[in-house]
Amino acid sequence: QVQLVESGGGLVQPGGSLRLACAASGSIGTITAMGWYRQAPEKQRELVARIISTGSGESTNYADSAKGRFTISRDSAKNTVYLQMNSLKPDDTAVYYCNLYDSRSRGNYWGKGTLVTVAS
Repeated sequence: QVQLVESGGGLVQPGGSLRLACAASGSIGTITAMGWYRQAPEKQRELVARIISTGSGESTNYADSAKGRFTISRDSAKNTVYLQMNSLKPDDTAVYYCNLYDSRSRGNYWGKGTLVTVAS
């Protein structure tokens, strides 16, 4: 099993910044994808950003709403992924979930989520 622990959520004013972190631990095999999703009240969970690792290197995917404002990064040695969020808007208010896909075990893992509230 793999455990994901998110941190860094909180209350921030519009235009502010937050940095989320997600640390993975446990029986980690081959991390093929690791990233962030979010779910706002009464909305479906959606991709925010993720890092995909293949034999030829890494690539990143961003939701259109995150492009230019959010940056995802990863510390492979620590099995940790970060999401730097700048220029936050009230529409960014949601619970942010960390996700990891382990291709060796074919396991798809989720963290418990961290709440981000953007309000004045």
